[in-house]
Amino acid sequence: MDLQLKGKNAVVTGASRGIGWSIAECLADEGANVAICARNPAQVADAVRQLEAKGVKAFGQAVDIADGPAIKAFVTAAGEALGGIDVLVSNASALVQGSDEASWKAMFDVDVMGAVRTFEAAKPFLEKAAEKNGDAAFLITSSISAAEADNPSSYGAMKAAQIHYAKGVARENAPKKIRCNVVSPGTVFFEGGVWGNVKAGMPQFFDQMIKRNPTGRMATPEEIAAATVFLASPRSAFTTGINMVVDGAISRRANF
Repeated sequence: MDLQLKGKNAVVTGASRGIGWSIAECLADEGANVAICARNPAQVADAVRQLEAKGVKAFGQAVDIADGPAIKAFVTAAGEALGGIDVLVSNASALVQGSDEASWKAMFDVDVMGAVRTFEAAKPFLEKAAEKNGDAAFLITSSISAAEADNPSSYGAMKAAQIHYAKGVARENAPKKIRCNVVSPGTVFFEGGVWGNVKAGMPQFFDQMIKRNPTGRMATPEEIAAATVFLASPRSAFTTGINMVVDGAISRRANF
């Protein structure tokens, strides 16, 4: 299926590795130009080179997502470098699970305000793209943890806040043909990632988590990226305001 993304311009935050990198790579494979940011300058530079090797225009900067003016400046620079923004993906996360004040602040600053600020900066570009082409998309990477709670967790609560925010963005901007959707992964495995580190340091707990999933495995970043890029594409032009759970049925709740 042609996702009709060739020649489109996409911005992905937190995209030098893991799910973010897979989203950027998948977008480039579909022919989209891609701008990325992450904290590590060397990783960003390497990712940009790999994207350019696919024959698309690429742009990247090292950015601290929690720095409001910096992330807004990156999005503006990305839109100018690519010549517009058709797709915005807010993927960056502080990835902290604690309930202490520092954890709450980190998750709020990166996951919630990171999404809010990137959208605010990208909105003029998205409006222009939607007016021209009839569709523009804003995607947020959340987590199934938004619906699972065993104890007070800054991670789950702030991921839930992202979903609520996205619904409001979707409804407010639908008349302008700007869509907003969420992808909520379950457990995702890659070397050097959260579950990669758990496998290396706590193999018994890792095995327990594998057994919890009816599929008998964890997702790959590429599988999460495929769902995200489909939602970002014009093929999903009437899909907005949803939270797509991609978890291999590890969760027991029914979504309505």
